[in-house]
Amino acid sequence: MTTYILPMVVFGAIGLAAGVLLTVCSKIFEVKVDERIEAVNEILPQVNCGACGFSGCADYASAIVQNGTPTNMCKPGGAECAKKISAVMGMEEMKVTPQVAAILCNGNCHNTEVKYDFQGVQSCKAANSFYNGSKACTHGCLGFGDCAKVCPQNAITVVDDLARIDKSKCIGCGLCTKVCPDQLIILRDIDKTIDVCCSSTETGKVVRSVCKHGCIGCKICEKKCPNDAIHVENNLARIDYEKCTACGVCADACPQKTIRRCDAVMEV
Repeated sequence: MTTYILPMVVFGAIGLAAGVLLTVCSKIFEVKVDERIEAVNEILPQVNCGACGFSGCADYASAIVQNGTPTNMCKPGGAECAKKISAVMGMEEMKVTPQVAAILCNGNCHNTEVKYDFQGVQSCKAANSFYNGSKACTHGCLGFGDCAKVCPQNAITVVDDLARIDKSKCIGCGLCTKVCPDQLIILRDIDKTIDVCCSSTETGKVVRSVCKHGCIGCKICEKKCPNDAIHVENNLARIDYEKCTACGVCADACPQKTIRRCDAVMEV
C-alpha cells in the first residue's frame, strides 16, 4: 500500500509547489493593462478597415491610450465615436468631418464602348493587366466591382458597368480607394458635393473619341469658378476641395457634363 501512497504524496507536493510558484511568478511578472484600452476598443466600430493608419481597431485603441494618438481618426465611427473616446480619455472633444468615397468616372456602358470581351478572372485588377481593360477609355472604371467586394457596408454597386456609391451607406473607410487599379476613387468631405467625374489625361480629341462625358480640358470651368477652386492640369480639370464651396457654377458651365453634383444619396 505504501508503494502507492508515497509517490502520490510526492507528486501532490510537487504539484502544490508548482502551483504556488506559478501564482507567485504571475504576480511578479504581471503586465498591467490599462483598462482604458479595452474601453476605447469597445467604442470603436470593429470594422478593422485601417483607415486610421493602424492595422485594426485594437491597435488604434492601444495607440490612443499609450501614445496619445488623436481620438478623431476613426472615419467609420465619425464624430460620435470620437466624442465617446475623448470622454474616456478625459480629453476635449476633437472635430470630425465625415467623409465619403467618390468615383471619378462617367464611363458606363452608354458613354464608352468596349474594345473586346474579357474572358479572364472577373476582377478589375486582372482586366487591367490586359491592355488597361476592355473599355475604349483606358483611364476609366473597369466595372468588375473589386471596390464593391471590399466594401464592408455594401455601399457600392456596379450598374451599367460603372461602380456607384450609396452615400447613405458609405462610412468613408477608404478600402475601395486601395483596390481600384486606376485610382479612380477618392475620399472627400461629405459636404463637398462637386466632382469631376473623369480621370483621363488624354487630349480633348482623344477623350471625345472614347467617352461621351469625359473631360476635354476646355478650361471653361476654371474661368467660371468664383473661388479659384478648379484648374485644368495635364488636360484634366481638378478640384481643390479646400477652396470649393459646392456652388455648382462649374457643373452648370461644363459642356461635356463631366462635372457633377453628387449631393444626392446615390451617384447617378
